[in-house]
Amino acid sequence: MKKQLFSEIPCLAGSRLVLKEVTQADLPGLQELVNSPRVYRYLPTFLFEQKYADLRYVIDHLYDECWKESILLGVFMEEEFCGLAEMYGYRPPIHKISVGYRLLERFWGRGIASEALGMMIDYLYNDTDTEIITASTMVENRASANVLVKNGFDLVVHAVGEDWGYDEPTVTDKWIR
Repeated sequence: MKKQLFSEIPCLAGSRLVLKEVTQADLPGLQELVNSPRVYRYLPTFLFEQKYADLRYVIDHLYDECWKESILLGVFMEEEFCGLAEMYGYRPPIHKISVGYRLLERFWGRGIASEALGMMIDYLYNDTDTEIITASTMVENRASANVLVKNGFDLVVHAVGEDWGYDEPTVTDKWIR
């Protein structure tokens, strides 16, 4: 029987990666991630890990304050924190959810984002009642667009304005799988 999203915090294991709950042990990696302007240049301003100055508080409240709106998992390779994978914006009536990912710069270009996204897709389609998966990218973020294409996403809307928390609408591409 397929689970409804948000019934549990999943732990997903792949060939190289594990996507699992973020804990206080991951604080140094999360600190490195949120302090990287290059990581966040293509991301919205309102992400949970940037909502509070104290990252210990973020980790302590990640699965109570953010839960039911977003599943945020750490991405790990050989027990090392590589970044975050997120499933958010669930629309129960149509079984639709959006996905995102952000990695520490030192893990870019190794196929980790593509593998983590593939693991999320497998989990969402095989283990939950999800039927539609969407994603949004800034038009300039070609690396993220390539990850989506590798994982079977189709571009459905190009260069549309979206509220990402900046002064002006952010020009984004919309993807679906």
